Amino acid sequence: QVLRVENGNDTEAVKKALEEAKAETGKPSLVIVKTQIAYGTPLAGSEKTHGNPLGAENVAKTREYFNWPLSEAFAIPQEVYDYMAEQKPALAESENDWNKLFAEWKKEYPELAAQYKSEMAGELPDLAADPDFWNFSGELAPRKASEMILTMLANKLPNFLGGSADLAHSNYSEMQGIEWLSPENYAGRNIHFGVREFAMADIVNGLILYGGLFAYGATFLVFSDYQKAAIRLAAIMNLPSIFVLTHDSIGVGEDGPTHEPIEHLTALRATPNVTVWRPADGKETAAGYIQALSRKGPTAMALAKQNLRTLDESGPIAMRGGYILKDAADPQALIIATGSEVEIAVAAYEQLKERGINVRVVSMPSTEVFEEQDEEYKAQVLPASIKARVAVEAGATMPWCRYVGLDGEVVGIDHFGASAPAPVLFREFGFTPENVVAAVERVIAK
Repeated sequence: QVLRVENGNDTEAVKKALEEAKAETGKPSLVIVKTQIAYGTPLAGSEKTHGNPLGAENVAKTREYFNWPLSEAFAIPQEVYDYMAEQKPALAESENDWNKLFAEWKKEYPELAAQYKSEMAGELPDLAADPDFWNFSGELAPRKASEMILTMLANKLPNFLGGSADLAHSNYSEMQGIEWLSPENYAGRNIHFGVREFAMADIVNGLILYGGLFAYGATFLVFSDYQKAAIRLAAIMNLPSIFVLTHDSIGVGEDGPTHEPIEHLTALRATPNVTVWRPADGKETAAGYIQALSRKGPTAMALAKQNLRTLDESGPIAMRGGYILKDAADPQALIIATGSEVEIAVAAYEQLKERGINVRVVSMPSTEVFEEQDEEYKAQVLPASIKARVAVEAGATMPWCRYVGLDGEVVGIDHFGASAPAPVLFREFGFTPENVVAAVERVIAK
């Protein structure tokens, strides 16, 4: 229902509208209240009050308008204290009634009470110890692995819910076997958010702010632009919101530049307290979700559309953000890769080995999590002694300079994509084992 208050300074009208909104329990209420900026001041209605202080003279005139005490800067009239004192007995009685009802409920439903206490405390089982999360093989798109993991989480966490902005069949964001939320079924945990990415991200934040819930919202990575303000607020508020962002590169293919993210990973990584997770297979995807649930801040799960080969060496080690995937004795160079480009890096590794060039391949699903590791581990994975470095990611090159240095190279993309089948785009834009091999040979030769 939509309620309107034409005069926002009419406190009785505002109170009446709020009471009417609370009385409606079958649908949401939107209360539209019209107000005047700087009401009661000499500058009422002026944009000058939006970003500037009133000044001492105008403050005095405003106090006079509202019959507010003029003697003290922050004086509160006695009638306010008197009013609150009158409310105390009724408020105390209301609190006591609620506490009594809650105590009776806990006694009658001890198992639900224990679950409620655990969920409100944000407790989680040891998900990393569950072998189901690491049981992936063959070829599988990370977005499809995500669907499987979301379903596993839904079955293990009754307080886990989420959905998509009208892209569930593309995002693979539906928790299988879980009911849909609807006016007839508030117990449903799959949510139809509709085509409104920003509102979806805000709702996810709101669910988590309420307490006792874990929530996610899914769309394409390119549409994270629409969500940015909500993602930033989640980061400011340390909320473990999960933003599932599929179709994470030019691998989108025929939809073309409007749907192919380029700068988006960089923008998200540049946002303080946001964790970006770009997995190379199902096991790295599981590691990202397990990490996301326990972090103090949002996680952006950047998931490839296309099928990727499962890595034999991946698994719980991925929870460190970066790890040695392929190694050799006395490596001459490092290849750092993320997501769908990891298998390209592995193919380049094999070609280089045939040429007698020893290299190390590091899979780096999350630079943020990797940077949280102890210095000894980071130095073990990325030794300072190896100066020849190449980073490979189908996105903007900016984030990788810190890892490859001035003498390194980044196989990335700093221009918009195009409309063509994904394999064609990867080949045309240089994401091939041969191009990575050439880059490695160049940095070694420096």
